[in-house]
Amino acid sequence: MSIPDIQFKSRPLLILVSGPAGSGKTTLCERMTAAFAGRIRRVITCTTRAPRGTEVDGVDYHFLDHPTFDARVAAGDFIEHALVHQNRYGTLKTDVYAHLEKGFDLLLNLDVQGAETVRAVTQGDPVLRRALVSVFIMPPSHDELRRRLAERGTDAPAEVDRRLRTAEIEMGHWNRYDYCLASKLREEDFERIKAVYLAEKMRVTPFS
Repeated sequence: MSIPDIQFKSRPLLILVSGPAGSGKTTLCERMTAAFAGRIRRVITCTTRAPRGTEVDGVDYHFLDHPTFDARVAAGDFIEHALVHQNRYGTLKTDVYAHLEKGFDLLLNLDVQGAETVRAVTQGDPVLRRALVSVFIMPPSHDELRRRLAERGTDAPAEVDRRLRTAEIEMGHWNRYDYCLASKLREEDFERIKAVYLAEKMRVTPFS
């Protein structure tokens, strides 16, 4: 009898990745989608903030103006939406369900507020509850987080200070996730989140 190739025939995953700004979660998500191209797709979230640098609409985010965002909220188009750092963000239902139904695994990069909403929604949705795996990226230290935020060069010092204050609150949510990855070197972080993904693909009985 031949041995079946079961590694990527298990349930599709919705991998929810959270962490403070500067924790490296976006870089990890980008590396995962590159390493597992064709298997993992990133959920493109909507935002009312302006594009930064080389960001492209429909690739990095769906950039919406406030009236359009409000209209989509009223229509019930979002799984979750929240006000973060004075801008609004949301995850479209169609972007999640369509990919899961096709068997793709999804990466969803959200702040802790959005993660709480997604967890609440999954309790009443068997498909999402079965798919959801949550990972929190914990920065190595307050000083290192400040250094990373400053090195990005996208925020004024006052904004960096505000993000650090927000980070202190967000880091208190780590124990609400399935996994907590204590960030160290970027290559080590990548190997560990990859290990989480591969282990979940081999899981026979998902957590209820």
